[in-house]
Amino acid sequence: MKCFPRLLVAPVLLGLAAPAVLPPAGAQATELNLDDVSAYAVDEEAESVDPFDQVTSISQFSDVYPTDWAYQALSNLIERYGCVAGYPDGTYRGGRAMTRFEAAALLNACLDRITEVTDELKRLMKEFEKELAILRGRVDGLEARVGELEATQFSTTTKLSGKAEMVLGGTSYTGDYDYNDLDDPQEATSFIYRTTLNLNTSFTSKDLLYTRLRSGNAQDSAFSGKGYVPLALLDSANNNDNTVKLDKLWYQFPAGDFTFYVAPRAENYYFLSSQPTIYNQGRFILKLFKWRGADGVYGHSSGAGGGFNWKKRGGDPMQPRLGISASYIAREAEDGNPNTGGIGTDNAEGKFVAQVAYGNPQWQISAGYAYTQQAMTLGLGTTDGGAGVPAGADANSLAVNGYWQPLRSSWIPAVSVGYGVTWLNLDGDAPDGTRSQSMSWMAGLEWKDAFAERNRLGFGIAGPQWVTEQKGGDTPDDGNMAFELWYEFRVTDNIAVTPALFYLSRPFGQETGSSAETGGVGTDSFGTLGYLVRTTFRF
Repeated sequence: MKCFPRLLVAPVLLGLAAPAVLPPAGAQATELNLDDVSAYAVDEEAESVDPFDQVTSISQFSDVYPTDWAYQALSNLIERYGCVAGYPDGTYRGGRAMTRFEAAALLNACLDRITEVTDELKRLMKEFEKELAILRGRVDGLEARVGELEATQFSTTTKLSGKAEMVLGGTSYTGDYDYNDLDDPQEATSFIYRTTLNLNTSFTSKDLLYTRLRSGNAQDSAFSGKGYVPLALLDSANNNDNTVKLDKLWYQFPAGDFTFYVAPRAENYYFLSSQPTIYNQGRFILKLFKWRGADGVYGHSSGAGGGFNWKKRGGDPMQPRLGISASYIAREAEDGNPNTGGIGTDNAEGKFVAQVAYGNPQWQISAGYAYTQQAMTLGLGTTDGGAGVPAGADANSLAVNGYWQPLRSSWIPAVSVGYGVTWLNLDGDAPDGTRSQSMSWMAGLEWKDAFAERNRLGFGIAGPQWVTEQKGGDTPDDGNMAFELWYEFRVTDNIAVTPALFYLSRPFGQETGSSAETGGVGTDSFGTLGYLVRTTFRF
């Protein structure tokens, strides 16, 4: 045991003496001041010791000051180990060169003191010999288990994370629900789920190959987006009919302040330099809030393509900075026939999105632009306002978004707002009444640490895409509203329970309430009330 502590102390002492440990080149033993060496060493067998031969406090040195670079190290050696002595005149002489003899004397004195400590350690080790043996066995067992895990681990480059969401809830309706002669509304309470597996793979520690697998069973529920009221689509709904499918796949890598993306399956908004909203941290109740109030720009379907973003890295995180991004995704990119798909063709069902954002984590403003080809989706909305781009047409969309949040949790909420407008360039053969312009907007309020630490309360209000102009000059009556109220209760770090309510007013817009009985004329007598409890497990 003596050897081990000596090895520990030796580098410390030599490090302390490093600036002065070597004598001038060519120095001989006869040139050394052996009296100084003798004075420096402590003679523990002497019957009486001069006060400055046995130093107990660093304050006893007249030439050592708290501003000296080695002050703390010297203090530890003196007061903890008592192995540093000065010169008879009360000085330490830290600025002079140290000879090898002096270094040897200092090292010997300190090692002798450490020997006393090791004797105490021996006694303790003997007293706790059984306990140490148990601990040693446990360490050996842990090492074996770690070795086994390393030998059978999933991947040395991939991290797996997941999320399981379970939703219990349903919908009910207000007014006349006999929409287009459908008299079988979805009012039963249903229990659905969505499971997500994220595989994050890095080959250089700076790049990322992202793979997402998903499965769910919302296809027959009122929350599927394909049911009685499409705007009732939940953000946590998945229609894969209990089948695990590849949901997203892309590779990204940095180049200076740029990040580039190559994506066999993704959506444009994943490649933005900054997300345009902070409302609910992307965990919306209704899917329509995912488009940030600007469906024409941020509404999309998965496809293949790529993009880039630029944002200055490093520095003060609260310093406002500019972010720029651009991307292109084609829904039919895998089709080799230019008449039905491809990349960059008229039938690719492609979408180009560009965004400029400026701000910091507390606030941000952003503007977005999108060009969308025929047959591509524009997001969610009323029956007419949420339709895709018609054949023979294309669309140009603009978005303006902003958010602000308090630096500390308080009764003042974080605020996110967004507005979007879309113009459609219609084919000359498009019939009168075809949508030529649509708009959308949203506002979200969120209180962090609401009623309890880490819990959150949110309220969102939106005007999903509605038709504002149509061919033929008629002004449509397509307006509608959507509301959601939710409270996220954090049970543990990985479990959250979120009860929520939502209401959709005139979800079909100008088509709301129209049926054979009304002669196809819309009424304002229909609305949808949704209620649910979502439980989220993260792992």
